[in-house]
Amino acid sequence: MNQINNLQQMLASSGGNSINFPNLGIYLNNVPQFFSIFGFRIALYGMIIGVGIFLGFVIGINEAKRTGQNPDDYWTMGFFGVLAGIWGARFYYVIFTWNEHDYTLFSIFNLREGGLAIYGGIIGCFVTAITYSKVKKLNTMLIFDTAALCFIPGQILGRWGNFFNREAFGEYTNSLFAMQIPADRVHSSVITPMMEQHMEVINGMNFIQAHPTFFYESMWNLALFIGMVFYRKHKKYDGEVFLLYMFGYGVGRLWIETLRTDQLMLFANVPVSLALSGAIALVSGFFLVYLRIKNKDKKVSV
Repeated sequence: MNQINNLQQMLASSGGNSINFPNLGIYLNNVPQFFSIFGFRIALYGMIIGVGIFLGFVIGINEAKRTGQNPDDYWTMGFFGVLAGIWGARFYYVIFTWNEHDYTLFSIFNLREGGLAIYGGIIGCFVTAITYSKVKKLNTMLIFDTAALCFIPGQILGRWGNFFNREAFGEYTNSLFAMQIPADRVHSSVITPMMEQHMEVINGMNFIQAHPTFFYESMWNLALFIGMVFYRKHKKYDGEVFLLYMFGYGVGRLWIETLRTDQLMLFANVPVSLALSGAIALVSGFFLVYLRIKNKDKKVSV
């Protein structure tokens, strides 16, 4: 552990832990990925996800009370949903990076190696909600509305875990929010020719400059969450808030994925998240309009 701490100190002193936003005049000289307590290393990414999960529970319990649901159901669903979400995110990542890594049975289940994909987590959580609602004979679409409000805070905060991990960024830009990262702190496969062309040397270190897409998505999700909170009292049918979430998130990811350089690929070099985002936005958008018209004279009591 002393060796790890010494490495962090060396990187910090040499600028290796720096993250800069030059056009905003922000220069962060020591942005660590983890900290240590009693010799135990705690990743900031994991801690941020933990806070997001906690907020999800708080929001879910309060929304259940507000809408006349049993809060105990959300404690149970939340517990199994977190497990399903984590493993769903892991398996989704493994499936679409199978040809890029020499996976073993141990490495597939080794979460400490990293490698999680948010869409897999969403799928895992909502499969849990469907299963639980069917077993308990509950209103599935009302649960979906509540679950959507629970889930998005983790997405808002989780993207800041990408900030600490120096990942989920986009192509080169010199826009207002342009972010600079030491080139040796990111995987070489995500450094594009344009990034190399505009690479800067700062204090003897090579820095790439890119879109902070983690920030874009976090802010998009925050705006979406605020919109969902205000809209839920005006919904016409159960499931409308969930469809609004899927449409808003799909549209946001569709835009953001066009900027990313670390995409998981489908066939024909089509980014899987780009294809999935487009499909989700299209399908949920259709049902939002169709069901809104169908239920225009209806008012759900919430």
